[in-house]
Amino acid sequence: MTDIAAPPRVMVESGRVPGVVALAATRDGPVFQGAFGLRSLGEPSPMTEDTVFALASMTKAVTSVAAMQLVEEGRVGLDDAMGDVLPEMRAPQVLEGFDATGQPILRPARGIVTLRHLLTHTASYGYDHWDPLLDRYMRLAGLSGGPRTAKGLPLVFDPGTRWQYGINTDLVGQVVEALSGQGLGAYFRERILGPLGMEETGFTVPAALQGRMAGRHQRGPDGTLSPDRDFSPPEQVEVEGGGGGLFGTGPDYLRFLRMLLNGGTLDGARILAPETVAEMGRNQIGAVEVPPLPASSTPGRANLADFFPGMRKKWGLGFLLNTEAVPGRRAANSLAWAGLFNTYYWIDPRSGVTGAVFTQLLPFADEAVLKMFEEFETAVYAGLRP
Repeated sequence: MTDIAAPPRVMVESGRVPGVVALAATRDGPVFQGAFGLRSLGEPSPMTEDTVFALASMTKAVTSVAAMQLVEEGRVGLDDAMGDVLPEMRAPQVLEGFDATGQPILRPARGIVTLRHLLTHTASYGYDHWDPLLDRYMRLAGLSGGPRTAKGLPLVFDPGTRWQYGINTDLVGQVVEALSGQGLGAYFRERILGPLGMEETGFTVPAALQGRMAGRHQRGPDGTLSPDRDFSPPEQVEVEGGGGGLFGTGPDYLRFLRMLLNGGTLDGARILAPETVAEMGRNQIGAVEVPPLPASSTPGRANLADFFPGMRKKWGLGFLLNTEAVPGRRAANSLAWAGLFNTYYWIDPRSGVTGAVFTQLLPFADEAVLKMFEEFETAVYAGLRP
């Protein structure tokens, strides 16, 4: 009999990862939920299933669902110009480089930025810590990395011509706010989190939940882990970032994943139409390919991330898509993504399986966590076979 708990348990017992929450479900409901290790190294609190994590870019899936609700309602179209919603995107400039005096070379973008571009990371808004030219421009212009806004920020190529990870989903969140007239957190609670019973997910961590927060860790060049004693979760935030601001528990997020696996509904709550969910899982970038994520220019933030090396990857409306079946694991055209602090999930509509693992450590694409995630996913599928 397959021991689904073995991969996270062994990784924690080996000392490679401080603590893990791992979960999996089919369309019939959860098939595994487990917590292993400690919330933080050097602290006595054990990891529990209701531990609160920084979800980071796992927020992007929730923001994408919010945008698609507005598409369903006819309040915005996937190919509408987003400059009509957010004026700072009306006349984007493309950064081509720098001249001999160190001044940026800018030109008008060819084409408009659409909602589809933003949802697929083909709008060409980047992240400064993953794009050296953009980082140089932002330093020269005195722009900070947050709050995530298009104001004063150039594109790094013409919209729709390439894939590059960036602040695109933060801008989607601002589109949702502009069209709904609500703050993103209020919209999420009313339209997604509340109906799904995700009561412990939000942009802040209330005082009652602070004691259940997982600590953050940094892996050094020698492989050792150090706890980040300076981190404290926010009770208030100025900007509710659609690209990475949510905190929540593993069981809460599994409910969100199960909703998508079930075609937009869970326990009587209809969040999206089945046709919309199916469209979110289709290739939306045509012949464009999703390349590996480079290592971050900020030391210790992110390693090179090449999911399924050698395989062509595509992007749906908010999700990475693997174009081929992964032996012993997910089927072709499954949906997936991750969070900066090494949280990962997948949704396999063809096989009817979804799952996730939650840790809190940097840099992203940690070798030990990725190995554990792969082995956990494999164990889930093996455990479901008759």
